[in-house]
Amino acid sequence: MEQVTGYQKENKMAKPLDAYRALPLQVLCQAVSKTTTREEAAQLMSHTIKKIGKQITSSKRFIGEDCKLVVLPEYFLTSFPMGESISNWAEKAAIKMDGKEYELLGEIAQNNAIYLSGNVYERDPNFPGIYFQTSFIIDPSGNVVLRYRRLNSMFAITPHDVWDDYLDIYGTEAIFPVIDTEIGKLACVASEEILYPEVTRCHALKGAEVICHSSSEVYGPIATPKRIAKQARAFENMAYIVSANSAGIYGMDIPASSTDGGSMIVNYEGQILNETSSGESMAAYSTIDMAAVRRARKRVGMGNMIARQRLELYADSYASSSFYPVNSLLEKEVDRSHFKHMQEDTIQRLTKAGILS
Repeated sequence: MEQVTGYQKENKMAKPLDAYRALPLQVLCQAVSKTTTREEAAQLMSHTIKKIGKQITSSKRFIGEDCKLVVLPEYFLTSFPMGESISNWAEKAAIKMDGKEYELLGEIAQNNAIYLSGNVYERDPNFPGIYFQTSFIIDPSGNVVLRYRRLNSMFAITPHDVWDDYLDIYGTEAIFPVIDTEIGKLACVASEEILYPEVTRCHALKGAEVICHSSSEVYGPIATPKRIAKQARAFENMAYIVSANSAGIYGMDIPASSTDGGSMIVNYEGQILNETSSGESMAAYSTIDMAAVRRARKRVGMGNMIARQRLELYADSYASSSFYPVNSLLEKEVDRSHFKHMQEDTIQRLTKAGILS
């Protein structure tokens, strides 16, 4: 199976589709936290993938052959580390870039003729002893054609923490990857990064039309920041957001339904096309109208939020500002307490500079 990291300009495309259906598949997350060995965790992951494969096949039969994109939730494979060290979690729960798990997921994409997106913890041989949180896209031939490594995280390493080495290995094109396919120009945004306008905007600047958003978030009757952000990111970038939330996390000590429900598709006008409630569900599927979004992006008027961007206005403000330090783990031993200390230091610096009062 072909493996890539980052940006791939062209994919061997079939005939471009004017419209198709996408599915944010809401599935429960089975935690591997209480497993004691890599082998035990791998067995759980394999079981999860097989179950998801059956759910995708059955869902597509219901939705129809025009279902061409399926997005899985964040944590669908392992849940998240509950106090475990970075090195232990990397060994137990992070998968290899050419691992069996990707092979099994590739078979699902191939068997169902879909693009499959999700989010996993992943080991990179260039950075031993750690992991990255990686959003991926697998094409209908079963190949991983896009990897996006989460850039903003509270308690996990990101490329920004080892920035110089990461850029030396992968280059800037790997930071905000976009792939051109027959179902549109696809990109990924991970979890809470939907709250960071710059992340989705940087993908849109490369032409992204459909954002695959794997999440595991609180859902309820009151609009959450993430729910608001999904609509905002879709509107301001004139792009579809296909957002899959988990149907609860099982096998951990936190209440299972804390992150359950609200998978949705938002169109390029910021309108929610479909949304599901709690529990495992394929009910949030909807139509992605590529012809419509492309017409809208070329329409002259106040609503064209892409064509009206004056990016030079903001360049100096960003270039002259530094909040969270880059390369903070380039030459340091990795410990989760580092991230808390870094945020405390950042707040102190911003306060001293008069940015925070």
